Amino acid sequence: MSFIVMKFGGSSVGTPERMQRVAKRIIENRQAGHDVVVVVSAMGDTTDDLIDQSKLLNPNPPAREMDMLLTTGEQISVALLSMTIHQLGHHAVSLTGWQAGIRTDAIHSKAKITDIRTDRMLKEVDAGHIVIVAGFQGMSEDGDITTLGRGGSDTTAVALAAALNADVCEIYTDVDGIYSTDPRVVKCARKLDEISYDEMLELAHLGAAVLHPRAVEYAKHYNVKLVVRSSFTYNEGTSVKEEVTMEQGAVVRGIAFDKNVARISILGVPDLPGVLATVFGALANNGVDVDIIVQSGVQDGTADFSFTLSLDDKDKAVAVIENLHGELPYSKVTSEDNLVKVSIVGAGMVSNPGVAATMFAAISGLGISIKMVSTSEIRLSCVIDAEPLQEVVRALHTAYGLDTAEQAFVGGPQDRR
Repeated sequence: MSFIVMKFGGSSVGTPERMQRVAKRIIENRQAGHDVVVVVSAMGDTTDDLIDQSKLLNPNPPAREMDMLLTTGEQISVALLSMTIHQLGHHAVSLTGWQAGIRTDAIHSKAKITDIRTDRMLKEVDAGHIVIVAGFQGMSEDGDITTLGRGGSDTTAVALAAALNADVCEIYTDVDGIYSTDPRVVKCARKLDEISYDEMLELAHLGAAVLHPRAVEYAKHYNVKLVVRSSFTYNEGTSVKEEVTMEQGAVVRGIAFDKNVARISILGVPDLPGVLATVFGALANNGVDVDIIVQSGVQDGTADFSFTLSLDDKDKAVAVIENLHGELPYSKVTSEDNLVKVSIVGAGMVSNPGVAATMFAAISGLGISIKMVSTSEIRLSCVIDAEPLQEVVRALHTAYGLDTAEQAFVGGPQDRR
């Protein structure tokens, strides 16, 4: 017998038929003698629908009230899944995040888990019940409902696995593992049998949507055995762990892309000490995270510099910089948003100097200009115009020898494209 945490995303429970399939999958593990705790996301597009409804009534709703609203999506899922399991002859109990003992800080919409009190869950498990927990949510010490940010159900699952000392945390989705890139874009993408925490963390931060970055951080920190697999098939998934066996010649393991990118440029900035600290300090104080930063050479005592950030933060960032004009006499601030960031990731990159040249050649060979570049030991990112994104991803996938003869599997049999 082992202790398993199973997490199912919104696409896995998006219809009654899929809900029944998930229920049967859970029951199979319980019948095999395993203790089971399940984490579920909101069904299908429920969260997006709730956001759209809120904006019809208030374009800028209070974050606290949005948390109250959005957590209802997961509560619907856990109740319906529990009912389905009961109908199939087994006992399940659904719990909200706060009933499951998940405590967070008080930052609405981006809360972080501070503690998990497992008493209630363990009591239900000891009684032989399947426990169904609403993902994405918790409660602050003040008693307010909070959410963990989009994709937070992954974080819920891994955090519960760590708190419960589970043997494995299985993340079920509509693909049967982690691929070398998005299989919806590259049909011949390569499924990885295993990937390191560090590689997966880079891919998640760079736009790979299969796992939430904070979930990977939790898994690495608490050494949680993490497996990503399909809720539609019984194929072996991908293991995410500390150390992996390097495939022969697999210098680049994955290609990720982020469409949520904007660039801001500040022109004619005085070349004086403290300028960058002033700008980025003000942005940080307003909750704006920046990514790639590039400064040009100094001419006539002034310089230009540009940085990338989330598209969602672009207007806020421009307003912050314009408010600095009195103390920072720059000549002009510009912004652009029709951009994407394409990245390659692989632990073998650090000892292979030709990797960057291959990426630059593949992109320039398509007649596309690279606007910004950022590197680390296991990652290389380029900012380009958004329009040729898919063409660039396919070219890079081929250039690094990642193409396979088989077509990637996405969704159930009825969803095969």
